[in-house]
Amino acid sequence: MPFIILDRDGVINHDSREYIKSPEEWVPIKGSLEAIAQLNKAGFHVIIATNQSGIARGYYDLETLSAIHEKLTQALASVGGYIEEIFYCPHHPEDRCLCRKPQPGLIQQIQKKYAIDLKKTYFIGDSYSDIQAARAASCVPILVLTGNGQSTLAQHSDVATTLCFSDLSAAVDYVVNEEALAE
Repeated sequence: MPFIILDRDGVINHDSREYIKSPEEWVPIKGSLEAIAQLNKAGFHVIIATNQSGIARGYYDLETLSAIHEKLTQALASVGGYIEEIFYCPHHPEDRCLCRKPQPGLIQQIQKKYAIDLKKTYFIGDSYSDIQAARAASCVPILVLTGNGQSTLAQHSDVATTLCFSDLSAAVDYVVNEEALAE
């Protein structure tokens, strides 16, 4: 079965400049949960790779992050979808860790655990750091225009060569069709 990696904020759920600090603030983007369920039905293992510096900044703790992810999991289950695993970086940008996107550390952790072929793995994100991390790890980057996607596209000319879709649902339609053609 193929793997696909998704960013969380701005791709699956609405993002906030003030951070998603509670389960109540976690609100899915229309069609995103159904898109993940579509991936599952097509045989994909879905993994999330997300920066969560709100932990290091003291905006929320690991227990709250777990509750947010539980809400995500339950909302997905209600439409027949699931996530294989969620990998996150809890560090502050100033920590200069290797797991914070744009560094490829989270993706490398995923590759190590699941022994996936990153060159055949899509990474869907909305931020320039997602595209950079995907490229650094040799994944196939896809930009969605939800969240930070439109500003990412406008501010970074090298993103113009990246696959780009209006939202996760449109990106998933493409990925599922490409996988079907490859079989």
